[in-house]
Amino acid sequence: MITGINDIKTIGVVGSGTMGLGIAQLASMAGLRTIQFDINKEALKKAESTIQKNLSKGIEKGKVTEGERNKALELLIYKDDLNAVKADFIIEAVIEKLEVKKQLFKKLGSFNAPDTIYASNTSSIPITQIGANLNHPAQFVGMHFFNPAHIMKLVEVISGASTDSVVAQITYDLALKFGKSPVMAADSPGFIVNRVARHFYVESLKILEEGITDIESIDKLLTASGFKMGPFQLMDLIGVDTNFSVTASMFNSFYHDPKFRPSRIQQQKVDAGHHGRKSGKGFYDYE
Repeated sequence: MITGINDIKTIGVVGSGTMGLGIAQLASMAGLRTIQFDINKEALKKAESTIQKNLSKGIEKGKVTEGERNKALELLIYKDDLNAVKADFIIEAVIEKLEVKKQLFKKLGSFNAPDTIYASNTSSIPITQIGANLNHPAQFVGMHFFNPAHIMKLVEVISGASTDSVVAQITYDLALKFGKSPVMAADSPGFIVNRVARHFYVESLKILEEGITDIESIDKLLTASGFKMGPFQLMDLIGVDTNFSVTASMFNSFYHDPKFRPSRIQQQKVDAGHHGRKSGKGFYDYE
C-alpha cells in the first residue's frame, strides 16, 4: 500500500519527448527504477542518447559524478510496450489532447495495482477533466514540470476535484526528491504559471500580427527588460506546436475569452511544420 514517498520504488514515464526524457532522467538520478515508454522506437533511442549527453554535460560542469551517471543509467529501462509500464507512480508526458490522455490513463489503470498513483504533466488541461472517468480518480494528480525538466526548478502539483490529499502530498514530496521546488495549485486552466505567462506569448504575437514591429525587435525588447529569452525564442525552444496547443486549450477552457485567442501566424507555422528548434525551423531558422 502506498502511503508515503518511501513506498515509491518504481517510476513510469509515458512519452519520451523533450519533457518525458527530462522527467525520466530526474527519476533515475533520484535513485528510482525508471521505465521510459514510447510507442516510437526511434524516439526511445533519441531519448536514451539525449539523457546520456545531458549527464555527460553534468559531469563536465561538476554537477554530476561519474558514479551518479552510471547508477542513473543502470536504473533506466526503455520500453515500447505499454503493458511493461507497471510502476508505483506513473507520469504522463504525451501530446496535449484531452482524449489521448484519458484513453492512456484508462489503459494504464487496467493492468497496474489499485494503489498506483497517476500524474499528468499537462500544462493547461484541467486535472479533473482528465481523471473524471478513471476507476480510481483519487489516485490522479497533476505534476507539471517546466522545460527543460532536468534543469528548471519549479513543479506545479495540481489537485483535481477528486484527488486525495495524501496523493498530492506524495507528489509534492517526490518533486522534492527530484531536487525541485514544488508548489501546490488548485485545478484551473493553465494553473499558475501558464495562466500568467500566456500573455507573454499572446500579446507578442498580436504585436507581430498588427505590424507594429518584427520578431527580432520584440525579442530584443523583452530580453533588454530582464527576460532571459524573448517570446519567439522561447516558443522555438518549447516547440511552436506545443505552445500553440496550450494557448488553444486555454482559449477553449476560458469559453473563448478573446484575451486568450490563438494567433493565426502561429497556426500557420504549425501547419507548415515549423515547430522550432526540434524541426530546424520555427520563428527562426536553425538549419
